[in-house]
Amino acid sequence: MRRIRLVVAYDGTNYCGWQIQPNGITVEEVLNRTICKMTGEAIAVIGASRTDSGVHAMGNVAVFDTESTIPPERFSYALNQRLPDDIVIVSSDEVPADWHPRYRNCEKTYEYHILNTRIPVPTKRLTNYFVSFPLDEKKMQQAAEYLKGEHDFVSFCNVRTDVEDTVRTITALDVLRNGEEITVRITGNGFLYNMVRIIVGTLIRVGRGFYEPEQVREILEAKNRKAAGVTAPPQGLMLVRIDYGEGREASEGTD
Repeated sequence: MRRIRLVVAYDGTNYCGWQIQPNGITVEEVLNRTICKMTGEAIAVIGASRTDSGVHAMGNVAVFDTESTIPPERFSYALNQRLPDDIVIVSSDEVPADWHPRYRNCEKTYEYHILNTRIPVPTKRLTNYFVSFPLDEKKMQQAAEYLKGEHDFVSFCNVRTDVEDTVRTITALDVLRNGEEITVRITGNGFLYNMVRIIVGTLIRVGRGFYEPEQVREILEAKNRKAAGVTAPPQGLMLVRIDYGEGREASEGTD
C-alpha cells in the first residue's frame, strides 16, 4: 500500500466546496470517483483545506492510499485525462504512510481578489468580488498591520465554528493594487472558519472609510464576531499554496 500526495487546483464555481455533503457535488467527491474508476479501488482522499462553496484553489493538497502500480508522478497525468476541466492535478508524488495533510505544521497562503471599478466586468464575476465604491488600499494596508502576528481571532471567525482554540498566527498580510484590481494576500499557520473572508470584509470597510485603520485593533480585542465587518463573498477567495517546510511548496506549478 502506498500513500500518494496530490496538489489540486480547481475553479470552485460549480462545486459545493471541497468536502463531501448531501446537497451538491464537491471536489472531494469528484476526485474519489475518478481515482476509484482508474484504480478499481475504493478511494477516499484526505484534503488539507476544506474550502467552501465557490472558493477556488491553485494549491490544495490531498492524499490517498492505493495498491496501484502506477508510478507516483504519473498519477497527475492519468487523472487529468479523466477529470473535468475545472479540476486539475498540478503534481503527484509518494509520501510516507503516516503523512497527513491536516496534521502537519504548515503555512497556508490565500489571496482575495477585488474588482474595484464603477462597472462590473462579466468575465471576472466568478473570480473577483465587485466593489463599485472607491477603496483606499493604503488605509487597508495600515489596518492589516494590526492583524499580523499571533492573536485570538475569535472576532474574525464564523459563530458556527466548533474550534475551541481560536489563536492563530498571521505571518504576512498585504493589500496590493494593480489598476482596478486589489489583491489581499494573507499567509498564516492556520485559519478559522470564514476567517479570511471576514478579514477582507473588515478591510473593505476600512477602505470605504467606515472604520479607521486603528479600529481593527479594537475589533481584535473585542473578541466578538459582531464587532468585525461582514463576510466577503466566496468567489474572490483562492487558496494559493500550502507550504509544509519540506523545501517544496504546494503551489502553482511546484509540489
